[in-house]
Amino acid sequence: MFAAPLLIQAQAPATAGAQGNPPGGGVQVGVPGGRQGGGQGRQGGGQGRQGGGGRGAAPQLPAPRLPDGRVLLNNAPTDKGGLWVAANFGITTPLAPPNTNRNPKNNSPVDISLVPFQPWAKALFDDRQQHELEPHTRCKASGVSRQFLTPYGVEFVELTELQRIYIFDVGGPHTYRTIYMDGRSHPKGELPLYYGHSIGWWEGDTLVVDTTGYNESFWLDRRGVPHTEQLHTIEKFTRTTAGTIKYEVTIDDPGAYTKPWTATFDLRRENGQELFEYICQQANYAHELMVGTEQSVDRSTTIIP
Repeated sequence: MFAAPLLIQAQAPATAGAQGNPPGGGVQVGVPGGRQGGGQGRQGGGQGRQGGGGRGAAPQLPAPRLPDGRVLLNNAPTDKGGLWVAANFGITTPLAPPNTNRNPKNNSPVDISLVPFQPWAKALFDDRQQHELEPHTRCKASGVSRQFLTPYGVEFVELTELQRIYIFDVGGPHTYRTIYMDGRSHPKGELPLYYGHSIGWWEGDTLVVDTTGYNESFWLDRRGVPHTEQLHTIEKFTRTTAGTIKYEVTIDDPGAYTKPWTATFDLRRENGQELFEYICQQANYAHELMVGTEQSVDRSTTIIP
């Protein structure tokens, strides 16, 4: 089973600034998505979800809106809870674009020739295919698109009186991301963070988020796409229906790539779900993500993150 087509787009360099326009232009190339993967945690499901189409699928309801007409990303007052999970969520994510070649290890498409890696970044990505010591499996926070590929999904919480939007993780190290909506600029000289420093604004039904100030201590996706502290991202969240958010991210990192590039995938709503207590380390059975090609993990000693 394959994911929906991924769109990769060559970009002009992104421009920082709270009110600046995100990069645009270029030629889009459609690429098939990755396999439905294993990994820890459930793969979605649940009752009453607003998932993708297909024969007999219920028609999509329109996105909920505020009285002023602006679309809502978070739960509407009439909702009985709900979380957002990545459509076709799996160990291989559409962010690293594959095509028809196959990895003998897991039979997944792995040709990522459309990502403009610098040589060292491609070598690191290749190494991570064999040594999958992903920080997220050791309870580290995951920024950018990797945040939406965590177990159990995320919740958007908008506090208009504070002019902030929060994105809460369910699976992981009990972290959340803050998006400042008050028109501020990025600070100078701030210590690099897992989530960076995010500023956002609305363009119609699309939330645009500009982020800088990342550290290098997380992967951009579940497959090991690397980055440096020069990373600058532009993300777009467009709620197209009650059950779908189109997610688009532009990666601008001159330390790891020869030019900016863009990837997209959808987030699917799981109705009736809510945040719950998630114990990351003590009940972590995703040993294949910790030890890569090894067949077992020694539990006789304490795991050191």
